[in-house]
Amino acid sequence: MLLCFTSSHRTAGFDMLERLERRAPEVAAAIASRDELVNGSVVLATCNRFEAYLDIDEPLTGEKAAAVAAVLEAVGQATDIGTDELREASAVKCGDDAAAHLFAVSSGLESVVVGEGEIAGQVRRALESARSNGTVTSELERLFQDASRTSRGVKNRTGITSAGRSVVRLALDMAESRVTDWARTRVLLVGTGAYAGASLAALRDRGVTDVRVYSRTGRAHKFAATHDIDHVPGDGLAEAVAASDLVVTCSVAPTVILDASLVSAATHIAGALERRLVIDLGLPRNVDPAVALIDGVELLDLETISKHAPLAELNATDEARALVGEAVAEFQAKAAEQAVTPALVALRRHVFDVLDGEIEWARRRGDSSAETEAALRHLAGVLLHTPSVRARELARGGEADAFIDGVAALFGVEADAAAAAAADTDGAAAADTTAAAAGSYIRNTAAS
Repeated sequence: MLLCFTSSHRTAGFDMLERLERRAPEVAAAIASRDELVNGSVVLATCNRFEAYLDIDEPLTGEKAAAVAAVLEAVGQATDIGTDELREASAVKCGDDAAAHLFAVSSGLESVVVGEGEIAGQVRRALESARSNGTVTSELERLFQDASRTSRGVKNRTGITSAGRSVVRLALDMAESRVTDWARTRVLLVGTGAYAGASLAALRDRGVTDVRVYSRTGRAHKFAATHDIDHVPGDGLAEAVAASDLVVTCSVAPTVILDASLVSAATHIAGALERRLVIDLGLPRNVDPAVALIDGVELLDLETISKHAPLAELNATDEARALVGEAVAEFQAKAAEQAVTPALVALRRHVFDVLDGEIEWARRRGDSSAETEAALRHLAGVLLHTPSVRARELARGGEADAFIDGVAALFGVEADAAAAAAADTDGAAAADTTAAAAGSYIRNTAAS
């Protein structure tokens, strides 16, 4: 069954999310190492959330939710965060609730700014990373593929992301009152990743033309050439800060890039501008919070930006949430269909084994021809079509057992494997009870 461990801007402070994001690779490795409980995992780490999606065998019932305890232990060991602190800042979702959550996340409905476009790519890259690490199961593959398909449908059919709103654009909206003329604003961009590209596009939409880029890893020259802007040499960061009205940091660097001493030194360089706004979009932080104490420097970080994000109800359309709901229902229905697959395979094998036996008997008597054999096989396929359709209809209606029992009664087909699959589906149908038990566990078992 599916399990999602989630810590986001809705449940945790940005300091906690920064600590989790910084150690994301270690957390992914720690979770994958618990292979006695976890079949597969995908870790999603962004500036606003840290989530682990797991495929587990264990039904989360009673007080023996070992997989939940294993996740907390793995995350805690990899990040040096106590399990009590993790419980307070996280939530657990199970079964269909986990699928519903990922579909909403990938569609931008759970973001700081509802409808942001970046999250869909982040979800896709999380799956690609898990594939590279060999931790993806078929169930997780299906989950993430359906999530990406859902996000595309929401984007194309609702226009919820048509305005291109994102954390970057929200930050620039908040900067409007500090910028008198975007066309004359001198901007320093720190970072060269995908988020830097989105930041540059948002700046250009506002009329900014004077942009330089800096990279601590030496990628600035290539990024500048690709985007037709100037680059800052590796030893020129302080001078670039001194000459900038606006500094936007969006690097994935694991350490602070702009510390108070560097920015203070920049303000004392001959010819330095008197005032500057620094927007820190990095997680972990790219800018030391102490920078805000320097005269003439104003700092906007993710935590401040998130507090000014518009309410979800003002942006998310009813149609977008309805589409997510439909996608979850279809995901659940497809999972239910899997319960009858073993019985269908067994029935098909039984029918064609009987057919092969009759054809062989006819061959020995000299009564068979290629045309007759082809016609008989086609007839068998036609006769199996209706049971196949009916089996899936019954499964979607929660009556998989009716088909499995019927196949056993009418044809004497061994259906033990099918019954086991149906039992797994019954566990998924009890997702509400499971989620409640897991939620109670994560909140109330500090002493366990």
